Amino acid sequence: MLQDATPPQAETELDRLDELRQSLLRHPIYAEVNSIARLKLFMEDHVFAVWDFMSLLKRLQRDVTCLDVPWFPAADPHAARLINEIVIGEESDLGPDGTSPISHLELYVGAMQEIGARTDKFRQFCKLAQDGIPIPHCLQQVDAPPHVRVFVEHTMALASRGTTEQVLGGFLYGREDVIPDMFQSIRNGFWASQAEIPKHFDYYVLRHIELDGDSHGPLGKELLARVIGGSPDKARRAYQSAADSIEHRIGLWSGTLRGIRSA
Repeated sequence: MLQDATPPQAETELDRLDELRQSLLRHPIYAEVNSIARLKLFMEDHVFAVWDFMSLLKRLQRDVTCLDVPWFPAADPHAARLINEIVIGEESDLGPDGTSPISHLELYVGAMQEIGARTDKFRQFCKLAQDGIPIPHCLQQVDAPPHVRVFVEHTMALASRGTTEQVLGGFLYGREDVIPDMFQSIRNGFWASQAEIPKHFDYYVLRHIELDGDSHGPLGKELLARVIGGSPDKARRAYQSAADSIEHRIGLWSGTLRGIRSA
């Protein structure tokens, strides 16, 4: 059972969330990403989720800090520090050389290049999005797989229109809380069958196991407690959003697994 300072009215939502979390961590995809060829296909889908994660994080940073000009102090300086610490790790972490700042997205794309995964579709998507084309049209123009489209469109809708607690619920339980266990499962299955470990992908995985498990996850839980502030309605919205996010992750993995098996 997930452990949080939870109002009694939200316990049903937490029970559902815990069941979905266990279903996600039992997904068969982790055991089947067991070759370089399959890892390429996995990463070509997953890179879109690495990208859209930052929109959730930046939305939260906007909500709990001041990103406007003129600037004014945050209403909750403690919450501002919590989210800023996560932003530093995700947007400007240190790369494998231990000295060069790099975003986790750039690190992931570098890991794709290392193993020969295709990055052209994702790069074209980014170019279209930077030109101001709506995200659904960008996904359609680059012929992103249906399961990728559904996942990204859900994320962007949440980042754009969700309440702070809804965005935080999806961010925390749909991403930060489950990523260490997911990546450890992939690492265990993949590395057991491979003589040589792709350096950049392994670094990316290990950084997320370390950061999300030991730092970002606990920071996110502390932030959620501050945002909920004992409100049963906010707690319910946060956990419902978290459950929806995990369901979409399961859908993403199932679609990617179908593609891996058909290839």
